[in-house]
Amino acid sequence: MSALPLEQEVEYPTSDGQPMAESPFHARVMTDLLFGLQTRYGALADAWEGINFFLYYEKGNPKARVSPDVMLAKGVARWDRQNYLLWKERPPSLIVEVTSRKTRRKDTGPKKDLYERIGVEEYILFDPLGDYLRPPLQGYRLLRGRYQPLPLAEDGTLLSRTTGLRMKSEGHRLRLIDAATGEALLWPDEIEAAKREAEAALREAEARAQAAEARARALEEELKRIRGAQQGR
Repeated sequence: MSALPLEQEVEYPTSDGQPMAESPFHARVMTDLLFGLQTRYGALADAWEGINFFLYYEKGNPKARVSPDVMLAKGVARWDRQNYLLWKERPPSLIVEVTSRKTRRKDTGPKKDLYERIGVEEYILFDPLGDYLRPPLQGYRLLRGRYQPLPLAEDGTLLSRTTGLRMKSEGHRLRLIDAATGEALLWPDEIEAAKREAEAALREAEARAQAAEARARALEEELKRIRGAQQGR
């Protein structure tokens, strides 16, 4: 029997050179989700968010790996991981697969079974183009070691109890909403647009203030001129 290689002799690659996402729509949903999770958890030292990376689930076996689209792990130290080694960490709290017609068999079959087996607390599937998933947003929660479907609310949102966020399909995108406050988490482009609007409003306010100051100075000069004319009579 051959001896198991020492852990330091086993290489766990960080990339396979494949594209990050099926389409620009899928890539945008992935980056939106990562941004939203980082907005919510980025200040915490015991949470980590990842996108399109390798999760290895068998020590010493670099072929035993899966590449989640978006993942959140709570209760782990925050540092710049290049991959996620399950025997050194704890099972992920949440995995979201931005699924497509090409990846649907893996996402609803082997990946779902694997995530259930390794103890991923919640598993969410989103089909941004509506190619095959009906409804396009679905999810599962681990209960006594088995996945149970998450019910959709009447408004079409899906509650992630792990994060306290509601997820809502908006066109080809996925919105995150704080379940406690009802406040929507802004997407990166919305934040940029809001920033530009705020800057434009500030410039407009400054221009109005400068105009008002100029009018005040002109009025003061006019009053001085009037007083001077009256005194000269």
